[in-house]
This record gives sequence, structure tokens and C-alpha cells, in this order.
Amino acid sequence: MSTALGLVALALGIGTVVWAADLFVDGLLGLGRTLRVTPFVLTVVLSGFETENLAAGIAANAKGLPGAAAGTFLGGVTFLSLGVAGLGGVIAPMRARLPPRFAVWTAAAPLPLLAFAVDGGLSRVEGAVLVVWSVVALVALARSGQGLLAADSEEAARRPGLRLLAGLGVLTGGGWLLSEGLHATVRNLGISSSLLGNTAVAASVEAEELARVAVPTRRGRAELGLGNIGATIVHFAAFNAGVISLVKPLRLDHDTTHFFLPVAAASPAVFAGLLMARKRIGRIEGAALVGLYVAYVTVAVAISI
Repeated sequence: MSTALGLVALALGIGTVVWAADLFVDGLLGLGRTLRVTPFVLTVVLSGFETENLAAGIAANAKGLPGAAAGTFLGGVTFLSLGVAGLGGVIAPMRARLPPRFAVWTAAAPLPLLAFAVDGGLSRVEGAVLVVWSVVALVALARSGQGLLAADSEEAARRPGLRLLAGLGVLTGGGWLLSEGLHATVRNLGISSSLLGNTAVAASVEAEELARVAVPTRRGRAELGLGNIGATIVHFAAFNAGVISLVKPLRLDHDTTHFFLPVAAASPAVFAGLLMARKRIGRIEGAALVGLYVAYVTVAVAISI
């Protein structure tokens, strides 16, 4: 894909994911009413599962690019915690009364991954443990928001299940357009696979997450945006990392174990700590998180040269 076509794909992808995110929220709220389940719980269960990120990681590891494979979940965690949360707060300030245990579980999600991968690899046994840990963490995260039963003033959407599935499907398609557009701008830069995986690939594959955070927040449901961030962090740091290493044991290079891994482990704690201390992710907090992400990318480029 040429650079010009990449820019077109990028623009189309942005428009598509914003529209699809709105459709997804309609379905989520409607289905929650129908099933008498808080939409926060549905968000944690449904929105964190990112098939495109998992597929990209498995494919990269199978092709002998373990640095890029690890980057899909390590860079993804950092991008979500700093980039998505920060930009989301700048676009639509997030204020929600989430219990402290939501922040605690979000911060704790990558700790087993850090403990297992610090020696430079993930075995199949460690991958299996991470998958089990993902279930534990997701259940705990969902339970933390069971009391969020805020009344909805919006008229219930018709056919909520269909809207939710259609929103997820179109989000996937829009995410693919975004991914292709961003990939086209970095394909010929000649950078390392670890840097590519932890920055460009992670950001391109997960760019639609920004819409999943900003759209519900603008509609007065900031807890759904925050729940999406927390759940996706758990999926990446536990489930995706576990499945990728179950398929093929993962070997990590020096830059990954000494920089990308510790940053990915610390980033959710920064996000969670800021949320607990400030009770919101507003424009000031969002700008601070974005600044940290820019600093992360800058250091990542510097150590890879």
C-alpha cells in the first residue's frame, strides 16, 4: 500500500471506528437493560478481547519475530495505559465513581507477566498460568463494577444484541483500515522488530480503542471507557501473552526485557494511581499521560538506534 492510500485508509478508519463505537455503546446499554446486567460488566467481558492483536502476535512469533510478537501485548499495554487513557481524557474528560479495587486489579494485571518474562522468555507452562490469571483478573475486575447501576435517560435501542455485534464487527474492520494506514507510513523506516512491535504495530492495531473510550464518555458513561481500558490491559498482559507463548515459547531480546517489559508493567500502575489520586482522567491528567507516552516512544527510538 502506498503512502497516499495509507492516508486514505487512515481517514476512513477513523470515521468508521467512531461510528461503530457509537453503535456498540447503543447495543451494550440496550443489552444490559435486557439482561439486567450492568453495562460495565458487559464491557469488561466483551470489549477487551482483541482478536486482531492476538492474531498479529501469534503470526509474528511464528515467523521468527519474537520481539514484534511481544510488542503486540507489551506495547499494547503501554499504549492503552498512557496513550489511549491520555488522549481519551483530553478529548472527553473521564469522571466515574469506580471503586479502588478496579484500579488495584488494573495495576496488578501485568505483574505475573513481569515475574515470568524478566528472565528473557515465556514457556508454555508460564503461558498457561497467564491464561488462568487472565480469567481471575477479569472476574475480579467485572465484580468491582457490579454496583454501577446508573439509570439511563436514553431511550432503549432496538435489537441491542444485533447492534452490539454489528458494532464489534465494524470496529474490527475499521481497526484493520487504521492498521493498514499506519503500517504504510512506517514500512520502509528500517527499524528493529522490537521497536516496531512496541510502538507502530501496537498503536496501529489498537487505534480504535480511543473511540471505545471517548464515545461512551461523551455520552455520560465514563465508567464504560475506563472499564474498556482496564479489561483490555488484562487481556493483553495475561491472556494474549499466555496464548502466544502457548502456541510457541517466546524468547525476548535485551531491549524487551530491560525496557519494554518494565515500562509495560509500570504503565497500568501509573494510570491506576492517577485515577485513584485524582478521581478522574481529565484534560490535565490526560496531557500528562500523553507526555509520558511521547517520552516512552522517544526513549524507545533512542535505544534502538
